[in-house]
Amino acid sequence: MDWRGSVLKIENLQVEIEGGEILKGLDLEVGKGEIHAIMGPNGSGKSTLSNVLMGHPRYDVTGGSITFMDEDVMELEADERARLGMFLAFQYPSEVPGVSVANFLRTAVNSVRENELSPMEM
Repeated sequence: MDWRGSVLKIENLQVEIEGGEILKGLDLEVGKGEIHAIMGPNGSGKSTLSNVLMGHPRYDVTGGSITFMDEDVMELEADERARLGMFLAFQYPSEVPGVSVANFLRTAVNSVRENELSPMEM
């Protein structure tokens, strides 16, 4: 895919949780090949932004837009966002007993590919 637009574009994002406004007009644009860091003190909205990007149902988006590779993701479920290539990594991920990291990654990759990777290809 020869794609040249913004990888991620957030415009005027406004988010509430339980009636309290957390994100107030956030704008962010990430171009292909760029690296950005989201930093701030506890309670500044970093985790909220991550969860909203992945479609967590706990958060109420009251305004703004989110596009990923020029596709509006606001109405997509979390699994649909994941199929587009969006992923939320955790600082301290939970271990799933009996599932190796290689099997987990192969399953994740195969869920978005047309042809499955064999263990040797991985």
